[in-house]
Amino acid sequence: MSKGEQFDLRPKEVPHIHTKYRTIQTTIPNPESVAIIEGLRKYEPISMSGQPPVVWDRAEGINVYDAQGNRWIDMSSCVVVANAGHCNPRVKQAILDMVQHGLLNNYVFPSAIREKLTKKIIEVTPPELEKVFLLTTGAESTECAIKLARTYTRRHDPDKNIVVTFEDGFHGRTLGSQMAGGSPRDKQWIRNLDPDMVQIPFPNSFKYEWADQTRSDYSDDRCFSKLLEHLERAGIKNHDKISAIMTETFQGGWCELIPAGVLQRLRRFCDAHHIVLIYDEVQGGFGRTGKMFGFMHGGIVPDLVCCGKGISSSLPISCVAGRKEIMDLYGPGEMTSTHTGNPVSCAAALASIEYIVENDLAGHCAEMEKVMAKRVAAIQQKYPDWIGFAKGVGLAWAIIPVIPGTKELDCAFAHDVVRIAMEKGVLMFAPVGSGATLKLVPPLVITEDALLEALDVIDESIAQAIAERG
Repeated sequence: MSKGEQFDLRPKEVPHIHTKYRTIQTTIPNPESVAIIEGLRKYEPISMSGQPPVVWDRAEGINVYDAQGNRWIDMSSCVVVANAGHCNPRVKQAILDMVQHGLLNNYVFPSAIREKLTKKIIEVTPPELEKVFLLTTGAESTECAIKLARTYTRRHDPDKNIVVTFEDGFHGRTLGSQMAGGSPRDKQWIRNLDPDMVQIPFPNSFKYEWADQTRSDYSDDRCFSKLLEHLERAGIKNHDKISAIMTETFQGGWCELIPAGVLQRLRRFCDAHHIVLIYDEVQGGFGRTGKMFGFMHGGIVPDLVCCGKGISSSLPISCVAGRKEIMDLYGPGEMTSTHTGNPVSCAAALASIEYIVENDLAGHCAEMEKVMAKRVAAIQQKYPDWIGFAKGVGLAWAIIPVIPGTKELDCAFAHDVVRIAMEKGVLMFAPVGSGATLKLVPPLVITEDALLEALDVIDESIAQAIAERG
């Protein structure tokens, strides 16, 4: 199994930078950072390495700082968490207030802050979603949704057990969530895969011409019929045996929504066959796509919605929201989690959601989408041989390099771009495994001038990476 590409830890002299949003004033990486990273590599599994060698000392708003005074524009949002910005003052104060109040954990015993948060989540979701179950991680939420869906459908038909998900999908790193995921590489450790978990192609416009809405012969009917065709290829001929269909808002490596018309057909298909439609909004929820939730772009409401990451802009918390008849399947004490509704995490989530709503960050995100769309398209047009895919929604965009003249993803080139951008004061995820995505997911509070500055740096970094290839 590949262990991925590592960054060179030898300190490198780079041009010093002092702008409104970026500061680079040491070698990159600096010696103090190298010592910490080497210590981490000694004591942590290698899986925890692979990201740019920037040792985070603090983060505020859209910026990440190291202890030596360097400052980066963060285009990662700490893996799509910091929707309301890093260390948002309102979120920070809510955390401090709860800690000072004197309640750090309370299991499932009732608390006032949990009541306030669950009420707020239901307020910002469509009325069809009537109850919410708080958890800790995104993987917990997706596994819980699968459990609820199967429990619900098997009460009517014991053989209604099939869960359909999508190729290239990611729903977490636990056993059930990885079986539901769409990466064969991630499942190599699992000997006995669940035969009732089946993946079909996601409507990916880069991979499939039938999913490319820019083509003159594209149609929602044809796209949806292709999904049904792949269900049959997977051996699913009796649609009434499907328990659930679970999709992400957008696939993490591609940042492309399912076409609205296709999503509406999927909703009708689920209704016709009594299938639970699950939406994994762990990355897409709470304003990231320019709407409060990504499924709103399709004008539908799922039966279950999984949320996490940006729900709190900080501390670990996730949830499943859904229809009452599904959410109330288990009796008292039968569906719990040790840290469900942790009071400090609840306080952070409540403050984050209130900030997102009151400051209309979803609306701001929709406006920044226009800036992103224009600038990202220009980058692709500037480097057509090197950039094979460049799409997104809201403030979630993917620029994917390819080997010139092919559609083969160029992982090493993407890694070079991330390294060069880091040296210039812009921080992105490094591609891992076989990925090659330059993923642009800044905090939703980013301003237009900061966003344009970051995109200019990414443009410069792509040009430099091409020049380094000779």
